[in-house]
Amino acid sequence: MKQANLRTERATYSWGPQKIADDQVRFRLWAPDCQSISVQIGDRDLSMQNAGDGWHEIVANGVTPGCEYLFLLPDGSVVPDPASRRQAGDVHGPSVVVDHSAYRWTNLEWQGRPWEQAVIYELHMGTFTAEGTFRAAIEKLHLLSELGITAVEVMPVAQFGGRRGWGYDGTLLFAPHNEYGTPEDMKAFVDAAHGYGIMVFLDVVYNHFGPEGNYIGNYASAFFDPARQTPWGSAINFSQPAVRDFFIDNALYWLAEFRLDGLRFDAVDHLADNESEVEILVELGQRIRAAFPEREIHLTTEDNRNVTYLHRRESGLLHTAEWNDDFHSVAHVIATGETEGHYKDFVADRWTKLARALAEGYVYQGEISSLSGRPRGERSAGLPPVAFVDFLQNHDQIGNRALGERLTCLTNQEMLKAFTSILMLSPQMPLLFMGQEWGETQPFQFFTDFSGELADAVREGRRREFANFSAFNKCESGTDTIPDPNDPGTFRNSKINWHGREEGKGRAWLLFFRELITLRRTHIVPLLETTGGSAGRILKAQDGAVAVEWQLSETAILRLFANLSDDRREFDSLPRNPLFSCVPADLEVNETSLPPLSVVVALEQESRKA
Repeated sequence: MKQANLRTERATYSWGPQKIADDQVRFRLWAPDCQSISVQIGDRDLSMQNAGDGWHEIVANGVTPGCEYLFLLPDGSVVPDPASRRQAGDVHGPSVVVDHSAYRWTNLEWQGRPWEQAVIYELHMGTFTAEGTFRAAIEKLHLLSELGITAVEVMPVAQFGGRRGWGYDGTLLFAPHNEYGTPEDMKAFVDAAHGYGIMVFLDVVYNHFGPEGNYIGNYASAFFDPARQTPWGSAINFSQPAVRDFFIDNALYWLAEFRLDGLRFDAVDHLADNESEVEILVELGQRIRAAFPEREIHLTTEDNRNVTYLHRRESGLLHTAEWNDDFHSVAHVIATGETEGHYKDFVADRWTKLARALAEGYVYQGEISSLSGRPRGERSAGLPPVAFVDFLQNHDQIGNRALGERLTCLTNQEMLKAFTSILMLSPQMPLLFMGQEWGETQPFQFFTDFSGELADAVREGRRREFANFSAFNKCESGTDTIPDPNDPGTFRNSKINWHGREEGKGRAWLLFFRELITLRRTHIVPLLETTGGSAGRILKAQDGAVAVEWQLSETAILRLFANLSDDRREFDSLPRNPLFSCVPADLEVNETSLPPLSVVVALEQESRKA
C-alpha cells in the first residue's frame, strides 16, 4: 500500500514542543515581555535560552511522550504552553508532550474528495452523542454515510475553560478538549470517517481567545492589539511575525497531524490586518495550498462583510467557499414570519432577496443595511455557486435564540419540506445541522462552564446581545425561562435524541433527505465542477413565487420553481418531466401553476443563451 504524504512535527512548527530524538524535545515560547523563562518538567526547572526576537527555547533531555511541563515566568507564576498539544487537566494546568508519529493510520491512501461532492453535516462533539466523545461519535458515522453525508464539520474542539461549551472561547488552540478525548482519539475519529468516505472539517477561531486560561498577555502583550476589541475579547495583532506564525502553525498542524480535510474560519471580519504586506487570510490560504498540493483541502469562511476577494478563482484558489448567512436569513423570515434583530434587513422585498441569494450568492451586494446604515457587500454573481455554503439551520441560528429552538419547531412541515428541497437541489453547497435529517426538535442552547463573576458576565452579556428579540423579552417577563448557560442541564438538554430517527416522523424525514441527496449526487454534482460564475438568473420573484435557473454546463440548465405562499401561483410555464417535485398531498401541479408550498426542479439540456 502506498504511503500517504504525511507531515511530521519535526522542525515544522515555530510554536509548541518539537521532538528532536526519542527522549529529546525542544521547548519554545515567544515571551518578549520577559528577560528569562524556565520550563518545569516534573521536578526539574530548566532555564531557557534567549533565541532572539522575543523567543526563548531549550532542548531538554529525558523527555518522552506523556511528560508534563509548565513555563515558569519571572514573577514566579507557572503557565501552560499556549501551543500545548494536550492538557493533563484544565486550561490552567500542565501541558503534555505528545508523539504524533505514534498513531497508525488505517486509511493511508485517503487524499480527500472534490469540493463539489460535499454534503456537509455540522456537529458539536459534546452533544452529538450521549457520551460526547470522539470515540462515541465513531459509532454514528455509518448512519451518516448511509444517508449520503460526505463531510462532517466539527465545531471547535480546542481546549477551552471548563468541561462544556460551544468551543468558540478556546484558549489552547492546538490541544483537543480533553472532555472529548485524547489527540489519538480525535485521529481515530478522522481515520474512521475517511474509511466511510467522509471528509472532516474543523471550525477554528482565530479572532480572539477565550476569557479563562488565556495567559499570553502575561508574557507577550504584543500578541494583542490594544487599540481594538472584538465582541468576545481582545483583538489579535497580526502585524507581529510570531503571532502570524502561531495561527499559520495552527492551521497546518490540524491539517497535517490530524489529516483533516479542511477548516472553517470563524468570524473572519474580526481579523483586522491592515498593516501587513500580505493579509493574514490571504497568507493562510497561500500557505495551506502550498503545504498540501496532493490533497483535496477545503477552506471556508464566515464573514459578515459579504466580500468576494477571498473566493475568486481567476488567480488561484485561496478559500473555497463562504458561509452564506444571507440565504439563511431571508429563508428564515419567509418560513417563520420573524422580522426582528438582524432579520430586519430581509423583510422588505423578500422574494427578490431569496431569488437573488439563489442566483447570485449574497443578498447584500453593496446595498445599505438598515441595521448599520452603511453599504454591505459587493457583487457576487461572478463567483460560481459552489463558492457559497447554504443552510437553513446551524449552531448559531439555533443556539443564538432565547430557547434554542430549531426551525422544525418554528414553521410547518410543508414549508420546511419546501425549503429543504431548495437547499438540497440548488447548486450551492448544502449544510445540515446534526439531527436535522430526522426533524430533530430537541433544542440546541448556549452552554458554558464558568463560575463566579465570569459566569454572571456571560449570562448578562447574552441577555444584552439579544435584547432586541421579543422572545428574550418574553422570557424576561416570566412567561418562559432563559436557560442558564452555566447550568449543566442546559448542556444535557442540547444533546440530540437519536431515538427520534426511529420514530414515524423521523423515518419519513430520513427518507426525504436520502432521496434529495441521491438526486443531488446523481444529477447535479457531476455538473458542478465546470459550473462557472454568472451561472444563475432570476426568472420570477413575486408574491411567494420564485423561479431561478442556473447554466451548469454548455448544455445543462437547472431550473427551480417554488411557490412559498398559501395560495396557488402562476408561472410562465412549468417542466413536464421534472427531476423532482415536492407538493403537499392531494394538490396538483398543472402546466402553468404551482399549489401552495410546492417546489419543482428540472434539469434540461439546452444550448447556452447569448
